[in-house]
Amino acid sequence: MDDPAHLPFFAPHLYIPAGVKSIDFYLQAFSAIELRRFLNDDGSYHVSELTIGGRLFHLHEINVTKGQLDPMSAGGTTVAIGLFVEDVDRVVSAAIQAGADLLSPARDYDYGYRQAMIRDPFGHQWLLEMQI
Repeated sequence: MDDPAHLPFFAPHLYIPAGVKSIDFYLQAFSAIELRRFLNDDGSYHVSELTIGGRLFHLHEINVTKGQLDPMSAGGTTVAIGLFVEDVDRVVSAAIQAGADLLSPARDYDYGYRQAMIRDPFGHQWLLEMQI
């Protein structure tokens, strides 16, 4: 996992809507490991700290008073999350089975990457990629 003793490192916070009670998509699609969770009184997620391939990221309940929006309520996103994997086709298949929408099927590009684009159940776009 990313070690805070080795600063700086990048740990994105992905905003999710209020009331989310399952983050299983990330566990099933990307083999994410949940390190810690902070739940609201109703059992919904406030924060989940996860890793994918040892790299830290967070899911965080939106706070509209701070201008935080999840992609679904914002009507889009301003960023795609690039995730390098060993087998793009396998991860795309797992992501779709876990609830992702396929935005762009896997294909090889002349710049030496195989890439596909998916949208997770909360509207975040993931560019799944590998060097070929």
